[in-house]
Amino acid sequence: MSIFSLPFMQYALIGALITGLVAPALGTYLVQRRLALIGDGIGHVALTGVAVGLLLAQSPVITAMVVAAAGAIAIELVRERGKTSGDVALAVLFYGGIAGGVFLVNLSASHTNANLMAYLFGSPLTTSPADLRIMAILGGAVLLVTLGLRPWLFAICHDEEHARVSGLPVRALNLLLAVTTAVTITVAMRAVGLLLVSALMVVPVATAQLVARGFRATQLLAMAIGVAAAAAGIWFAGVYDTAPGATIVLLAIAGFAVVTVVTAGWRWLRRGRDRRPGEPVVPPPEVTLAR
Repeated sequence: MSIFSLPFMQYALIGALITGLVAPALGTYLVQRRLALIGDGIGHVALTGVAVGLLLAQSPVITAMVVAAAGAIAIELVRERGKTSGDVALAVLFYGGIAGGVFLVNLSASHTNANLMAYLFGSPLTTSPADLRIMAILGGAVLLVTLGLRPWLFAICHDEEHARVSGLPVRALNLLLAVTTAVTITVAMRAVGLLLVSALMVVPVATAQLVARGFRATQLLAMAIGVAAAAAGIWFAGVYDTAPGATIVLLAIAGFAVVTVVTAGWRWLRRGRDRRPGEPVVPPPEVTLAR
């Protein structure tokens, strides 16, 4: 009997596929903007939102999305004003989010941190039909923004000053991108967890950049890689009883390693084929770092 004939495995697979689709779609912009680790910072803030939901006996997904969106807007405004460096602002998010989550969950009725583990490292096998409905709605909104507004979002990520001179609403687009990042983290929270979601935003994009040419091709290929890693990870976890979120991320990293080796070997073969017979191999020039 196929493991996907079981209802909970079907729910886990659908949730993981949604995550594998939307995380790289948003991550392409973050990598282009050199903010690949911002997902970690907002993920830590979302942990405080999860704790608020547990404390108030409300849906942790909704409270995590609200708190993460507020944190994403705050970090974007701090970055825009430039009075505090991006590194300092991210550090405040990292430590404040973790501390707030642990502090608040200890005030809840359960008085234990065990509930946080499922949100920190993912728990796709516990995905319910209600969770899938929320993930599908939020995932559709993320795809609508990341694919529908691609030219404008690419413009602010590539050259913000040029986009401002061209008349684009840079501040509004930056805030929209920040909120979309928070929503993406909320979508991926169930599948890979808040501590691993950044990997699924970055690794498929890094893999796609090795072989794709152009922003659009890179984004679409990264989404395909994310979906493949998510599906393979859920299958592997179901068959070999491994942690699903960690398995998905490890398979994505393994794919990056394989593509890196293959592309490096292909370039080496092309250089050897283009070299004339008998032509000596010219070593690369020595590079000296300037003081």
